[in-house]
Amino acid sequence: MKWDLFCRVVDNFGDIGVCWRLAADLAARGEQVRLFTDDASALAWMAPAGAAGVSVAPWPPPAAAFEPADVVVEAFGCELPGAVVAGMALQRRPPVWINLEYLSAETYVERSHRLPSPRSRGPGAGLDKWFFYPGFTPSTGGLLREPGLRQRQAGFDASSWLAAHGVRRQTQDTRVVSLFCYDNPSLPELLDVLTQRPTVLLATAGRAARQVEQALGTSLVRGCLRAVLLPLLSQAGYDQLLWACDLNFVRGEDSWVRAQWAGQPFFWQAYPQADAAHRAKLEAFLDRFLAGAPADLAGAIRAASRRWNAQSTQPLVLPAQAPWRAHVLAWRETLLAQADLCSQLIGFVAERR
Repeated sequence: MKWDLFCRVVDNFGDIGVCWRLAADLAARGEQVRLFTDDASALAWMAPAGAAGVSVAPWPPPAAAFEPADVVVEAFGCELPGAVVAGMALQRRPPVWINLEYLSAETYVERSHRLPSPRSRGPGAGLDKWFFYPGFTPSTGGLLREPGLRQRQAGFDASSWLAAHGVRRQTQDTRVVSLFCYDNPSLPELLDVLTQRPTVLLATAGRAARQVEQALGTSLVRGCLRAVLLPLLSQAGYDQLLWACDLNFVRGEDSWVRAQWAGQPFFWQAYPQADAAHRAKLEAFLDRFLAGAPADLAGAIRAASRRWNAQSTQPLVLPAQAPWRAHVLAWRETLLAQADLCSQLIGFVAERR
């Protein structure tokens, strides 16, 4: 089928990152995809090689020449241009119109997944827009996971990748940590905690690298801690970073999902929102993620996660590595047992058509 994906970049690159992964995954399965976006600049480093079957076009498309595809995906409530909606309504066989929502573990996701929103007025009168929610349970749309991901990870050589980026473990117990975060008042405390054992901190370009350099100075060294400021990484390169590390700090949506596929201990920083909605999102995820974990481990992960998200004044204490990783791997197995987001989208569209 032909797919049109519409994405607006708000203030970070998470939206375009998720949309590009979806577009590339769809195309790899034989679909044809046009990605319309108001800012494609990040794709120059995020996906420098592009993807066969995916074309990138400016937002909004020229109204006079626009012909909608079989499927129109409105990512994250970005509100399609009126001319696009009007063109959809004029088709003899209107496209399947999907609003792809943000990822959340909150309970409303299961209730709202696959529900229609009938249009009774305006340029889209008579059309249905369908809500599609990614999630962590079989009653949701699942997570983005391209075929062959586990096989690629199994064949990955972490030592070679680290060496190529100028990193090697000084001792056998040297810990390698990745950092991808928003501005975070808990970062200085984290750096102090990381100095307690030999650690190499790999800070991603942007806010993470800037905060680390401000805290450590140009030497990028404090006690047993050494930081490395990474260049901008492609999505494939970022996945490899997560695979190469013993602990990953991630943020938003795309890196959060990729950390869970990496199978290493991780902390998630939810996107801070003025109405504090991110607090409920964090707690909902922790409730689901930690269900069945030993009580002491669950308590340690919850306490540290709250501290990292500025929702607690308790000192930041990292949980024990071995049981933490065992729990992450068990959690990953439950996710792998569910159908991935792209497969579910294709199946859903087939039903609607």
